[in-house]
Amino acid sequence: MATAQDILNLIKEKQIKMIDLKFIDMPGTWQHLTVYHDQIDESSFTDGVPFDGSSIRGWKAINESDMSMVLDPNTAWIDPFMAEPTLSIICSIQEPRTGEPYSRCPRTIAQKAVDYLTSTGLGDTAYLGPEAEFFVFEDVRFDQTENEGYYHVDSVEGRWNSGRKEEGGNLGYKPRYKEGYFPVAPTDTLQDIRTEMLLVMAECGVPIEKHHHEVATGGQCELGFRFDTLVRAADHLMTYKYVIKNVAKRHGKTVTFMPKPLFNDNGSGMHTHQSIWKGGQPLFWGDGYANLSQMALHYIGGILKHAPALLALTNPTTNSYKRLVPGFEAPVNLAYSQGNRSASIRIPLSGTNPKAKRLEFRCPDATSNPYLAFAAMLCAGIDGIKNQIDPGEPLDVDIYDLSPEELSKIPSTPGSLLDALKALEEDHEFLTVGGVFTEDFINTWIEYKLDNEVNPMRLRPHPYEFALYYDV
Repeated sequence: MATAQDILNLIKEKQIKMIDLKFIDMPGTWQHLTVYHDQIDESSFTDGVPFDGSSIRGWKAINESDMSMVLDPNTAWIDPFMAEPTLSIICSIQEPRTGEPYSRCPRTIAQKAVDYLTSTGLGDTAYLGPEAEFFVFEDVRFDQTENEGYYHVDSVEGRWNSGRKEEGGNLGYKPRYKEGYFPVAPTDTLQDIRTEMLLVMAECGVPIEKHHHEVATGGQCELGFRFDTLVRAADHLMTYKYVIKNVAKRHGKTVTFMPKPLFNDNGSGMHTHQSIWKGGQPLFWGDGYANLSQMALHYIGGILKHAPALLALTNPTTNSYKRLVPGFEAPVNLAYSQGNRSASIRIPLSGTNPKAKRLEFRCPDATSNPYLAFAAMLCAGIDGIKNQIDPGEPLDVDIYDLSPEELSKIPSTPGSLLDALKALEEDHEFLTVGGVFTEDFINTWIEYKLDNEVNPMRLRPHPYEFALYYDV
């Protein structure tokens, strides 16, 4: 564990002049402020660095805009994308007048979730391991005006370019739709850029593991990093997104974590592995189904019970629900299984190693704010444990072999962001009972999503509506 003095010594030793302070806004985007090194001292790690919070989405009004960002010394790394050697440090937000953590700061909410777990006595550590998928494109254009609305994305790997005239000739190595999983070069054109992304992530302190091409055509990929404690896992995911986008940019490419940027092919999710430990011992190993403990089964019960509300935080965009549809390996069934990937919760194979026993919630996507998503999942799981919620029978059958009558008995994910927000409005006590989320935050989140995403989408005609209705 690093200390404030460790960081100050590092700044002096490396003669670092610039310090970049990063923090996350409510929807989930990193913001930053860069200061000269003499603006940082030991008090910066306790009292914070002041800034104006009135322009940050979902935060302060202009008449109460003063805020402080408190530096976390365990998150420091040299930013690989800045010309001047610059030390990057992740911050949490606090109220400067009271010194209290800011109740709408997502990183603070994540820490409160961990504190809540400890206070229950159920465990002292929550481990999470997100697997965020993304697309790499060479070109993206979009606009929406009063008389026009369109988007265009393109990739050299896109199957739709099989007939395109290309410089030097079209060589034809384009992954077929839904067949992009694990092809070697020359079909996989992104090997080197993914390797660079992974190694740069390691330079930034992320514990890297692997990378590979994903299922969809058009440059879908995934990089893997090792699981970590809840707040650190969210820190790593934000670093992951930052690194991937900037490595892509310096190669003339662009990255999106949109769940469904392409029609009629697989979307991008963020399967999230999770487990609870206490005193250095794993608590999800047992003699139940798939070697799960009763605690783990109750945790699953909590996730499944609160899933419709949970998705308002783990799948928080209108585009999220274009991924959660049958037929594209999407986890639309609110059930659990040790092998069925159409179930929303999968129990990965872990052999006889109790430390590897975990569950994988497959619904989330990387448009979520990871601090909020991870905190909400933990709260749902704790509620399941405390109230001994039965997850029901596992879904080990092939979902595609079920009759319509059998299928109708399996609960499914919400069909839209509006449906998920309504579920959150009706079911959020599991988030507030431990003081993790406040009523103010939940209300602000719902209002923000309705005003800035759901209702604006309702107002705008969709391009496909012209194909459907123009000549009616």
